[in-house]
Amino acid sequence: MDLTVRMMQLVIQIGVILFVARLGNMLFERLRMPGVLGELCAGIVIGPTLLGGIGIAWLPGFEQGLFHVDPGIAVEHLSVSPELYGFCTVASVILLFLVGMETDLKLFIRYSLAGSLVGLGGVAVSFATGDLIGVWLLPWLTGQEGYHFMHPACIFLGVMSTATSVSITARILSERKKLETPEGSTILAGAVLDDVLGIVMLAIGMGMVSVQATQGASDVGIQWGKIAWIAVKSIGIWLGATVFGVLAARTIGKGLKRMGGHNEIAMMALGLAMVVAGAFEEAHLAMIIGAYVMGLSLSRTDISQVVREAMHPIYAFLVPLFFVVMGMMVDVRQFASGKVLVFGAVYTLVAIVAKLVGCGAPTLLCGFNLRGAARVGLGMIPRGEVALIIAGIGLASGCLTQEVFGVAVFMTLITTVLPPPFLVMAFRSPHPGVKNKAEDDDPTPELTYRFPTPQMASLVLRQLMKSLRQEGFFVHTLNASEGLHQARKDKMVIGITKAGEGLVFDAPRHEWVFIETAMREVVAEIEETLKALRHPIDMANIRRADAEAASPGNRASFTPTAVIVGLRGATKETVIEELLDALVATGKLADKATALADVLRREASMSTGLSDGLACPHGRTRAVSELLSVVGTKPEGIDFQSADGEPSTVFTLVLSPENVVVPYMELMARISSVFDADGRRAALACATPAALLAALAKK
Repeated sequence: MDLTVRMMQLVIQIGVILFVARLGNMLFERLRMPGVLGELCAGIVIGPTLLGGIGIAWLPGFEQGLFHVDPGIAVEHLSVSPELYGFCTVASVILLFLVGMETDLKLFIRYSLAGSLVGLGGVAVSFATGDLIGVWLLPWLTGQEGYHFMHPACIFLGVMSTATSVSITARILSERKKLETPEGSTILAGAVLDDVLGIVMLAIGMGMVSVQATQGASDVGIQWGKIAWIAVKSIGIWLGATVFGVLAARTIGKGLKRMGGHNEIAMMALGLAMVVAGAFEEAHLAMIIGAYVMGLSLSRTDISQVVREAMHPIYAFLVPLFFVVMGMMVDVRQFASGKVLVFGAVYTLVAIVAKLVGCGAPTLLCGFNLRGAARVGLGMIPRGEVALIIAGIGLASGCLTQEVFGVAVFMTLITTVLPPPFLVMAFRSPHPGVKNKAEDDDPTPELTYRFPTPQMASLVLRQLMKSLRQEGFFVHTLNASEGLHQARKDKMVIGITKAGEGLVFDAPRHEWVFIETAMREVVAEIEETLKALRHPIDMANIRRADAEAASPGNRASFTPTAVIVGLRGATKETVIEELLDALVATGKLADKATALADVLRREASMSTGLSDGLACPHGRTRAVSELLSVVGTKPEGIDFQSADGEPSTVFTLVLSPENVVVPYMELMARISSVFDADGRRAALACATPAALLAALAKK
């Protein structure tokens, strides 16, 4: 067939697939069922064994059907064209890459004991029962003998049974506000390990299949040494790559950020995922394992949300195509056989019971009661994309027949549709799922600021997000309707919720100094803007919801550009000029007049005299091209209009360039931490600039 004709057919086929995928998704969501099932069913309907095999006489190239595959280009074991299967393979890599990026390692560690038992139990019981069902029923289905526990088809039936799709369960738990319950957290943590072990099992299974293929069909004996080596190698490569990726994630993230904006970062990250996926395939492991490892490595970096947002259009294009093509690969004619239906029903029933028992029973050892165990077991039942990917690999490799592939799709459909209503019923009871309800284990503290009106809170939020972006943070809106936002930079993650007239910050206590510094600067900028309207914001009227002061947390070192011991100035203005003169003397500040005007303008909007003798005059100015700072001391003190009315004795002046991404507020927060009570005492005790620098270095 002419290449141009094949490309014409491919374009039309993809257009039809995208159209029916959206229709199927919308229809099933209206029926309150997962949209992915609609895409899968749409693929079954338009596949070559149903509508796609009906000839279209008036359309050249499709006389034998829209999705008919010419025997000259057909690939053995596949009922779709190589081009469509190629798109499907790329989609599976992208899907598992994003699944890895959405894995919550912190949550997994927090609920590691219960989650580990749930994941291990689910994988062990599901694999064993799925494999044994193959040993028992495959001879009856195919009419052939020789099926044993290590037969490739039985191995794939076992691996397919282990896969869990927790996205459906997570959606139900989220809608019913049950994600933070012990059951919800255990399900999510167990699903992390379940996914990882399922993928590792696939790697081991592929290795076993490879070993047995090299032995030949006539060789009945199994070389257990080779299989053990394959298992060790598979786990070793996966674990080694994962550990290396997690350790190198920050370096990778920093390197990607130097490439450019959000789109460049996302495309480079996807490129890395593709390369790693190909390397894993070359190592005789599945490509999806490499993609998952790359996503898992980047999941804790500050670029993870950037990559996920930028890749959303690619995901929306390729992933529905993947599910439709998976449905198209089902030969519905096989379901006319009573044997296939019986096999599918038995395999599905055993798969459901395996998850209920394998995942639910271990929770009884971790403080859950029978109600909680049932909730966890039900939440782990749904299978989904991973099971279909594994089934597709088995079909493409020739390990699975069309009948068994159809059984896998049947199991995926039933286990995805059946559990949700039962899970909803299980959570209707107000009774807890644990034997002894424990107190929350050190929940993340919240820092709340309240403003006179919701409109003022929105104004402050917008300005804060702008300032954080200037600071080098990646700021995202997670849920606009609920006012959920997130700012990430390196290891710093700050959740921001707009609730009425309040802003709630969800962050570790040692980050509160930075948040308070940022809020003070944002309010000062807004007040300067609103002064012309004669409606200034008084920081004193903003009420903090918590009563205790923020902990300084982890201190960082601070090395100023210049230092002065024994300032001579007697007023705010003369001290600021004296500090600027010290920067001029270093040769890094040439335009003192502009810098002075910008600092005094910032000072006019709100005094930078803090409390306990510390003053931090600062400003953004075009007079500098980098962050500059100077520290000065004056033991006798001067009036700097400080918040507590006391004289200021320690002064830190900071100049930041305009319209340049620099850690300006981060430096201000660091200064506040360095000059605590001990830091101020040590600074005032220094008699020389060298002694002051040495004291700061010790901080």
